Amino acid sequence: MARRAAAKPWAGRFAETTDESLEKLSASVQFDQRLALFDLEGSRAHARMLGAVGLVTRAESRLMVKGLEELKTRVAGGLFQWDPKLEDVHMNLERALVELIGPAGEKLHTARSRNDQVALDTRLYLKAAAGRLGYGLRDLRSALVEKAASVKYAPMPGYTHLQRAQPVLVAHHLLAYYQMLSRDQERLEDLGRRLDSMPLGSGALAGTSLPIDPALVAADLGFSRLAENSLDAVASRDHLLEFLAFGAITLTNLSRLAEDLVLWCSQEFAFAELPDALTTGSSMMPQKKNPDGAELMRGKAGRAIGNLMALLAVVKGLPLSYNRDLQEDKEPIFDTADTLDMLLPVAAKMVRGLKFNLERLREAADDPFASATDLAELLVRRGVPFREAHRQAGAAVAYALKVKKNLADLTPEELNRFCPEAPAGVFAELTLEARLAARSTFGGPAPRSVARQLRAARQRLARETGRNGGPG
Repeated sequence: MARRAAAKPWAGRFAETTDESLEKLSASVQFDQRLALFDLEGSRAHARMLGAVGLVTRAESRLMVKGLEELKTRVAGGLFQWDPKLEDVHMNLERALVELIGPAGEKLHTARSRNDQVALDTRLYLKAAAGRLGYGLRDLRSALVEKAASVKYAPMPGYTHLQRAQPVLVAHHLLAYYQMLSRDQERLEDLGRRLDSMPLGSGALAGTSLPIDPALVAADLGFSRLAENSLDAVASRDHLLEFLAFGAITLTNLSRLAEDLVLWCSQEFAFAELPDALTTGSSMMPQKKNPDGAELMRGKAGRAIGNLMALLAVVKGLPLSYNRDLQEDKEPIFDTADTLDMLLPVAAKMVRGLKFNLERLREAADDPFASATDLAELLVRRGVPFREAHRQAGAAVAYALKVKKNLADLTPEELNRFCPEAPAGVFAELTLEARLAARSTFGGPAPRSVARQLRAARQRLARETGRNGGPG
């Protein structure tokens, strides 16, 4: 059926048609059409409620639902024709429904506004996105645990200021990212609880005088509760801001993982290598194997941070309740969700495909001067105050560097000049394995501590998988 010329839903108030330049500025359907299936889902529930409370007849309600199902088929199949003159996804779908079922379609908007309609749509969109992204996060966390288990007791240097600091286990390093991403998973799940508030029924800002039953719609759509305040329901975007904050934090954590992958796979570090399928080459230099996936993951964090800043700037000065500025809320959430959808599977594949150079890692972990802290702590166990032990060990390091020796190669006489309480053969007590085993404080890098962390991570993933589905 041919589409009729677009008429504005507010046309009765205006004597002039909308200026073409304002129409172009106002149109959002080019991006908010992504909400179409959620808009139709909300409209079906609303139509059923209108029939249940008698605001439309049962026959009209059934006709609306049938028409909305037909529109769902068209949208899902890519057959729907979008008209920018109708501004947004809501008016496009409503006009199409009227054309499909006749005058009954004009009753669909009874007791609702596009303000509470879009508030509902974005909640439904984010509920779906949270479920999808939660699956991706669990898969990446599972990949980190799998890789940690495969190299459980292999040592590597830990760093501060990108300087070798103290030895840790490769598994300990990987499990640090597991912990970071677990908190991201918690943030996403926590957002889900705040999304679970149904705003439809709030109208433009002040509800409606018509005898609707929002609780019926909430139950139909799977919401556990209704929005408590109609002004807040249509004007607030903190649920979107929270999603964008989650996205910015998660992508920042992924960016840090990416930076480690870039460093580890460099020839200078030579700690690891990514599979060919997850790297690219150079158009000019035949020898190159570039970690482009990791670099792009690092670079795309800026998009998510920018999306959060953009919506914060939009919302910060708005009086209650709804303002058209809020049209700017959708593109940032779509972009952040799309970016995470794209990156999480790639990150999981990179972790699973990573091949560590364990010999090189061990060599770097056994840095000639990395035992200085352990030397100081041994002196503390012999009664030397820590600050004095720190000074003595530091002086021994300075002397060793001056005479071009490794710390462990100092003679007993040389070491006792600076550390008089150091026992004979002290460095035999400070082998790499001994230093790692000694760091058995809760959460530390000792093998038994890392084994406990692995068990806890596996148990948690198993619980999450059983509760939510997805990889474990």
